[in-house]
Amino acid sequence: MKRKLVIAAVAASVVIGGGTAVAFADDEARTGAAEVRAAGPVAADRAEGSTASSSKATAAEVIAAALRHTPGTAVGADREDDGADAGTWHVDVVQADGVERTVAVSPDTGKVLGADRDTDDADDADDADDADDADDDAADARADLAALKGADVDAREAALAVAAKGVVTDVDLDDDDRATVWSVDTAKAGEWQVDVRTGKVTQELDD
Repeated sequence: MKRKLVIAAVAASVVIGGGTAVAFADDEARTGAAEVRAAGPVAADRAEGSTASSSKATAAEVIAAALRHTPGTAVGADREDDGADAGTWHVDVVQADGVERTVAVSPDTGKVLGADRDTDDADDADDADDADDADDDAADARADLAALKGADVDAREAALAVAAKGVVTDVDLDDDDRATVWSVDTAKAGEWQVDVRTGKVTQELDD
């Protein structure tokens, strides 16, 4: 099941004072997934993806910011291609109560624009269908957490691992095959996979 996760993520602003990087917090809400590691300076994330514009938030920064705003486990992030939200990042975060929320992040400022409960058919007027959608969403969230149980590489780290290849535009959890991996898209360098346990990065080649 490879889910394209719509995620609004916020570029995390990591404060440096007196030469010491302040790590972003990791709550107990990240149950079942790898802990968010202490982040270095924002400049360090940008250095990993040197092709990224210095005025834009990187995928790793966005995911870290989203988790600061909405503690939990990030299970995906992507950047909108078109429409009114073109360029805006969306980060999907599963919280401790099993509710998945989509955090929207500005691509220019890295600030969180808002967070909403993630539903497949938010505009559906039928209450019964809404209830079914909520059940499906909850099941998907539980499946994502189960797939990440014991993982050593989180979404942010996967984005950092691929950033040296090119500008990251999408991070998705993929557990279709025997190994659970992060599927990471780049603007010009194709798609890559990062093993959630070993951190091994491999290029996904077209069949």
